[in-house]
Amino acid sequence: MSVDESRMRIGTSGIFRDVNPPMATLSKIIILGFVLAGVFAPDAVGSFFSGVQSWINANLSWYYILSIAIFIFFVFGLIFSRYGSIRLGKDDDRPEFSTFTWFSMLFGAGMGIGLLFWSVAEPMYHVQNAPFLEPGTENSMAGAVMAMQVTFLHWGLHGWAVYVIVGMALAYFAYRKDLPLTIRASLYPILGDRIYGFWGHLADLLAIFGTVFGVATTLGLGAGQIQAGLNHLFGVPMDPWIKYVLIMIISAIATLSAVSGVGKGIKILSETNMWLSIFMIVVFILVGPTVFVLGFFITNVGEYIVNVIPMGLWVNPDPSSGWQGAWTVFYWGWWIAWAPFVGMFIARVSRGRTIREFAVGVLIVPTLITFFWMSVFGGTALWQEFMQGGGIIEAVNADIARPLFLIIDNFGLGFFGNILSFMALILIITYFVTSSDSGTLVVTTLISMGKEEPPVSYRIFWGFGEGAVAAVLLASGGLQALQTASLAAGLPFSVIMFLMMWGLMKSLAQEPVGQRHAVSAAPPSAEPAE
Repeated sequence: MSVDESRMRIGTSGIFRDVNPPMATLSKIIILGFVLAGVFAPDAVGSFFSGVQSWINANLSWYYILSIAIFIFFVFGLIFSRYGSIRLGKDDDRPEFSTFTWFSMLFGAGMGIGLLFWSVAEPMYHVQNAPFLEPGTENSMAGAVMAMQVTFLHWGLHGWAVYVIVGMALAYFAYRKDLPLTIRASLYPILGDRIYGFWGHLADLLAIFGTVFGVATTLGLGAGQIQAGLNHLFGVPMDPWIKYVLIMIISAIATLSAVSGVGKGIKILSETNMWLSIFMIVVFILVGPTVFVLGFFITNVGEYIVNVIPMGLWVNPDPSSGWQGAWTVFYWGWWIAWAPFVGMFIARVSRGRTIREFAVGVLIVPTLITFFWMSVFGGTALWQEFMQGGGIIEAVNADIARPLFLIIDNFGLGFFGNILSFMALILIITYFVTSSDSGTLVVTTLISMGKEEPPVSYRIFWGFGEGAVAAVLLASGGLQALQTASLAAGLPFSVIMFLMMWGLMKSLAQEPVGQRHAVSAAPPSAEPAE
């Protein structure tokens, strides 16, 4: 199989130069239509999202739980399969980026602001109320391990397996089979040349939809935490309009980074994120409850290994309970909504790695880093709350964006504490920018049918477009609208993911595994489905 240049219909002049006209037009209409609806009818948009969330939680929670479970078993199957030695590229391709830079970029794009936002807040919520807590352990150190187990479930192997599937399929078909770096390419073994028509456009538009709303959710959450940090350090008021201004400012910075490309702005920001993250973790370990958080990490990894399968397959039998919809189902939708842009970004920086190296690197290493981060930050919050009366639960319940800065204050470091809070704020901003610029680059790559350097004008439009969507979601429903947007965007793309797995396995089955070979440029022998 190879790129059919004549059927990609890339414009050669005018506003459609270097992009596919139908994709460019339809994607803009959808997003502009949503933004205008949010501006002129915010209440209607808010009601719509509320209805969507209620319907999904009532009828499709089982589907999200089952889908994510299938994804993770599929990834482990590939790791231990005979296809693990196949390269995501030609047989003589080797990785473009160092291992450290690779981990920095995939971690920054794959986690970003959410890790800073939820590492403290989420375990503090679960220790108050979660279905897995033993009776009588609520709001106590006795429930701390289970609270962290639930947090690990939402940020561990299940989510990263989603990224592995999308990233691996994209890298395999783009760099080994010479197809465009688009979602549609992974459907070639099923659809054949029809990926260049309606069905291909639909797959990529669903990916754009998921990317924009997934990133917008992150931007909305991040803007709240940045505003809380500015209020904490400099007394900036908590007025709602400031949050919208922050979204536009950070979107502008992210757009500049996206215009510079992967090898410049995005690479530099990703490495900056990693070094700042390492510094923050070291400081928290040294000045916080060192022995407790290190032991807390080991304990929770062991408990996670024991409990991950039953917890991952649990579906709440109580239809009146909203916990699973508000937490687990929301997270699974968020991971899936992020999958197109994170998967494509990881694919772009993973050429030359083997399937096994890619799967282990993307699945295991970030999960362990995430668990350590959660144990340090979340463990410190739990320690301060139950051993020192730190008031973290009260702060979380009052304003979910503020507790990180309260924890730093509780260290009692004086002036150095202010510096640490300022560095935390910078880290939030750089993660914010990394998530936004990666999403912008992926959307424009899809519109330009896989070109690694999409037109600058489109990168600018979509950089600000993502910010506009985040602002509309905040205005029309706040956190609930942000959550529902990801949940709804993930639903149709989950179907695409099942098709991607099917297409990947059909193509891998034709690989002469076990010997060095040249990759044929001819289409697969299997006839495309009708």
